[in-house]
Amino acid sequence: MRKEDIPEVSEIENLSFPSPWSSNIFFSELEKESFAFYDVLEYRDRLVGYGGYWKIKNEAHLVTFAIHPSFRRMDLGTKLLEHLLKNAQDQSLDTITLEVRDSNLAAQRFYERFGFKKIAVRAYYYSDTEEDAIVYWKKL
Repeated sequence: MRKEDIPEVSEIENLSFPSPWSSNIFFSELEKESFAFYDVLEYRDRLVGYGGYWKIKNEAHLVTFAIHPSFRRMDLGTKLLEHLLKNAQDQSLDTITLEVRDSNLAAQRFYERFGFKKIAVRAYYYSDTEEDAIVYWKKL
């Protein structure tokens, strides 16, 4: 992900999440290159998705991941997640974790297809709705 990508990333973010990150958060995240990795996915010369993780010791923590709603169910999310997982492996990271809203069953099924396992619940994790987060873990 480059700074020039942020307007398109922000558009997808706003379409995908009830409490979206601001553009400023993405700019700030790109400055954390020593422990953060972000990438985008392009399809037919259009930015259609993005994802990123933090590197914490030997673990990756997926902090954001989205595909533009008009481009979902086209295996583009699969392509992007496979890329992020391979990048984490190439950086010698051993595991990856993430949180998903309890109500986001589609995302839960998506991650489970990749071998992610539910390991915990973070009660009231999302401050906008006080919804629980399901914590997922995967060995890389």
